[in-house]
Amino acid sequence: MTDVTGAPVDVLHTLFHSDQGGHEQVVICQDRASGLKAVIALHSTALGPALGGTRFYPYDSEADAVADALNLSRGMSYKNALAGLDHGGGKAVIIGDPEQIKSEELLLAYGRFVASLGGRYVTACDVGTYVADMDVVARECRWTTGRSPENGGAGDSSVLTAFGVFQGMRASAQHLWGDPSLRGRKVGVAGVGKVGRHLVEHLLSDGAEVVITDVREESLRRITDLHPEVAVAADTDALIRTEGLDVYAPCALGGALNDATVPALTAKVVCGAANNQLAHPGVEKDLADRSVLYAPDYVVNAGGVIQVADELHGFDFDRCKAKAMKIFDTTLEIFARAKADGIPPAAAADRLAEQRMAEARTR
Repeated sequence: MTDVTGAPVDVLHTLFHSDQGGHEQVVICQDRASGLKAVIALHSTALGPALGGTRFYPYDSEADAVADALNLSRGMSYKNALAGLDHGGGKAVIIGDPEQIKSEELLLAYGRFVASLGGRYVTACDVGTYVADMDVVARECRWTTGRSPENGGAGDSSVLTAFGVFQGMRASAQHLWGDPSLRGRKVGVAGVGKVGRHLVEHLLSDGAEVVITDVREESLRRITDLHPEVAVAADTDALIRTEGLDVYAPCALGGALNDATVPALTAKVVCGAANNQLAHPGVEKDLADRSVLYAPDYVVNAGGVIQVADELHGFDFDRCKAKAMKIFDTTLEIFARAKADGIPPAAAADRLAEQRMAEARTR
């Protein structure tokens, strides 16, 4: 059975009844002339206008797209709260292969839909969208960040996203091994696209031994041509089973930590840039039971959203980098609370984020 949007009823059940729901608003957008089909999900505006990127992806079904928008927007509420931003959480997904259907007409149509929300949602880049795309969207919508410097923006947010993940990794090393340096540690990076490639540079500069994998051969070559010392694993399954791996950094799509991958992990730390790494509730406990330290994804990958939020007030890179540096302290605070409360770090992070949002609602 489906609802009026064609989505299975269980999606509406998620929205209205489950712990993963609680969203304030979900907008289904369609522009037949351009081929646009999109979902904009606003999870919370308790701390301010919802802020989150636009994902352009060929989902298997419209129901999958709605579910992804719900999950991602909820994650943005928690991410923005722990990043200390005065923004709630939102996310948009555009359904389709960007290499096949992305066009100026489609992006302008999408911009009009975002503008119709009157500033309740501020959009930016995500998987499948880029700075040039946000420049086009901004022609129809002033609530657009992640634009090019030529158009008044901050440019590519992946630079500070990678920097923040690196700070989270340093905090993980400090907590587990008593030293924030990754020197001599073997780190596996799954996904070396926009964020992963910058993370590799930080790791190499810190003296880490790096192993990478990616579904795109050109992404691998771009790194190995510059750094022939970097090893390449055949795929993610091979990477997580690498002997002597200290840290695993999932930097592609979500769901990387699941019932199949967690038992196979050789690493003692998981800290990466991908959103929604835990495939389902309970995975965080599975990691803890195996003594794998998990740095919550939405905490460590907040550097990008720190950057795009700053763009709304006149971008200053040094100011943003200083804020992203605090991810180190926030991650350590979460580990300390997890230990004190006897809960996994993911649960401790959720408690801290929920506390900030609850305090904002009572003001």
